Amino acid sequence: MMTKPLLTSAALAIVALAGYLLFWPTGVHPVAWQPQPSPGYSGPYTRNERLADLRLLPLTSGGGPEHVAQGPDGLMYTALDNGHIVRLQRDGSHLELVADTGGRVLGFDFDRDGNLIAADAYKGLLRVTPKGQVSLITDRVSDTDAIVFADAVAVAPDGRIYFTEASHRFQPGPWGDPMAVSLAEILEQRGNGRVLVHDPATHTTEVIATGLVFANGIVLAEDGQSLLVAETGRYRIWRIPMSARQLDIRLPGNTARVILDNLPAFPDNLTKGESGRYWVGLPKARSVLADALAPWPFLRAASFRLPHFLLPVPKPYGHALAFNEQGHILADLQDPSGRYPEVTGITEVEGTLYVHSLVATAFGMLKVAAGELPQ
Repeated sequence: MMTKPLLTSAALAIVALAGYLLFWPTGVHPVAWQPQPSPGYSGPYTRNERLADLRLLPLTSGGGPEHVAQGPDGLMYTALDNGHIVRLQRDGSHLELVADTGGRVLGFDFDRDGNLIAADAYKGLLRVTPKGQVSLITDRVSDTDAIVFADAVAVAPDGRIYFTEASHRFQPGPWGDPMAVSLAEILEQRGNGRVLVHDPATHTTEVIATGLVFANGIVLAEDGQSLLVAETGRYRIWRIPMSARQLDIRLPGNTARVILDNLPAFPDNLTKGESGRYWVGLPKARSVLADALAPWPFLRAASFRLPHFLLPVPKPYGHALAFNEQGHILADLQDPSGRYPEVTGITEVEGTLYVHSLVATAFGMLKVAAGELPQ
C-alpha cells in the first residue's frame, strides 16, 4: 500500500508530465488541416510482393543510400549518411569513394560538364568535380534569405539547377538530423517548403514556388517546361512551371497543379525512368493516428514533445511506384516484410531497378524482365 507522501509524489509527477506534454514550448506551431481518407493498400496500390526479391549490395563505407543515379561515366553513384559520395560498377562491385562533403547529401544530378550537383542538407547546393573536389555553389537566395534545408536536385539541359528546399524554417543541426526536421515540418503543416532555381551563368538563385509541406523529390518533365515535385507532408506530387517565380501553391488560381494526390504513403525521391515512366519512393506508410490528429493542432504539438521512440511510426514496408505525367499508376512494387526499409526511390537503367533507402546499410537491385513493366 502506498504511503501518503508517495501518493503525493506520484500525483505531482503525473501533473508535471501532463504539463510538459501540453504546455512546454517546442517552437513547432501546428495548424489544422484535413487529409482525404487514405486509399490504403487497395486499387492501384493493392498489396503485392514485387519488391521482395531485391538483391542487396552491402555498402562498406556508410549507410543510407538516399539517392542513386547513373553518372556520365556509366557508373552508379550514391550519397551516404556519413557525407560520403561513392560510385560503383553497375553490378554493385568496386565501390570507390568519390568525395566527402562533411554533411549529408540527400539528392544530386549531373551537369553537362560531368560535375555532380548535390543538395546537402547541412551545406546547401554543392558542386563535386569528377576528381572529387567539393565547392559551394550557393547557400542563399539573397543576402537576407538563406537556404535552410536543400533536398533534391534536377539539372536542366541549359545548365540551370532546379532544387527543393524541404523546409525554409526548420534547419538540420539546430533542429536535429534531417529525419527530425522532416517530422517538425510535416507535423506543423505550415508549408515552409520551396522550389528554387540557380543559374550558373548569372550566379543568381530565385524562388519558383512556396507553400509546400516538406518539398522533396524533383525531376524535369518531358515537355522541358515543367517540374514534377513531391510534397511529402501532403501525400501528393505537383507539376510546376519552370517559368514560375514566387508562386504560392496554396493560393487559388495558381499555375501549378497536382498530378498525383492522396497517396497511401509519404512520397520521397522522384526519378525519370524509361518509356515515359517516373518513379517515386514511399518510405513510410501513412499513420491512421496522424491523419486523425490533423484537425487538432494542440494535440499534434503535444505529440512532438514525446520521445521519438514513443511516436506511432508505421512498421517498415517496402514500397515504390511508377506513374506517368497524367498521374496514372503504371507499376506498383511492394514488400510487406520491410526487409529493405525506407525505400526513398528507384533509378531505372536498362532493365535494372536500383533501389534507394534513407537508412539501409545496402542498396537494392532488381532485374526486370522485358515487358514486365508497362511501355
